[in-house]
Amino acid sequence: MKKFLISICCVLCFCIIPLSSIMQTNFASADEPITAKSSILVDYNSGEVLKESNADERLPIASMVKMMTLLLTFEEMDKGNLTLDTKITTTENASGMGGSQVFIDPYVTYTAEQMIKSVIMASANDASVALAEHISGSESTFVKKMNERSKSLGMVNTLYANCTGLPEPEQYSSARDVSILMKELLKHDIYFKYSTIWMDELVHPSGRKTELVNTNKLTRYYKGCDAGKTGSTSEAGYCLCASAKRDDMRLISVIIGAKTGQDRFNESASLFNYGFANFENKNIISDLTPIGTIEVKRAKINEVEYFAEKPFYGLCKKGDNDSFKTEIKIDKAISAPVKAGDKIGSICVIKDGQIKEEISLIVKEDIKVLSYKDGIKKIVSNW
Repeated sequence: MKKFLISICCVLCFCIIPLSSIMQTNFASADEPITAKSSILVDYNSGEVLKESNADERLPIASMVKMMTLLLTFEEMDKGNLTLDTKITTTENASGMGGSQVFIDPYVTYTAEQMIKSVIMASANDASVALAEHISGSESTFVKKMNERSKSLGMVNTLYANCTGLPEPEQYSSARDVSILMKELLKHDIYFKYSTIWMDELVHPSGRKTELVNTNKLTRYYKGCDAGKTGSTSEAGYCLCASAKRDDMRLISVIIGAKTGQDRFNESASLFNYGFANFENKNIISDLTPIGTIEVKRAKINEVEYFAEKPFYGLCKKGDNDSFKTEIKIDKAISAPVKAGDKIGSICVIKDGQIKEEISLIVKEDIKVLSYKDGIKKIVSNW
């Protein structure tokens, strides 16, 4: 019993010592040098790059490849082709994957949710291949979809050779491309259902259990970090793509080729520190507050409020209050009937003389044509 307790203490010390330095990065200098081969810090809302180093260099990215595997999986769910309860029958090929794995059994059935959780939390290669084979019939066919999707996203420095990130000579990506991929992945709310779970377990059909521990330590030790994907091979070094949100600003950081596992967390946290310390996202346009009113002809009411179709958050340096200006364009006078969602014009967001975005202006209520009886009452009322 004594030896057992000593062993437990040793394990805890091993875990706590490196993790404590991650927590300290919350208070580290925002100007700490980045030693990884490639890195980038991007504002999620605007897509603007806040800091970068060799961001377009083609490099192996290890298990960060699985971000595309997850994206395609979630898009299959959006299409109605897959649900969390979908039964996935595993193959010997999937169960035989090396590297990070959850040791799935061959020729048995798991749910899609079990496989998705295993990929997000434990970076499981076997679960990744199981998903790929279920969706496309084979991993090679799935990889073709991965490359097609990367091109559609504008990832010009990316080529996939498998769905796991296991070493392949013809497989690479870049920090900028990985940030583009993460931005798209974060649009799927279901991702966050599993990305912040620290510990869980996979119960196999046989009753056997595999412990799942989140590989992204920043989700537990960095304030606001709720997403991320790690990766490491001797070829790629230590990699991490992570996202953190504070107030109205969400940032995405990418580290490729760090020297140690600890370095990738420290340097990602340092990038976040820099972004949160120096920038802020301001709600320049709200989609909840009316922008103005417009006259409606042939209607019972004289005018109606109009709104921006979507909000706009502008990235600016802290203390810079006059960066953004807006300009409203009304297409024409409107007449009833009007339907909720009808466009009546647009509002342009301008920064430094350049249009950053043009957002449609809409009405949010149905307006019926003025009836003969209502017309008489209106005339009498006005008289």
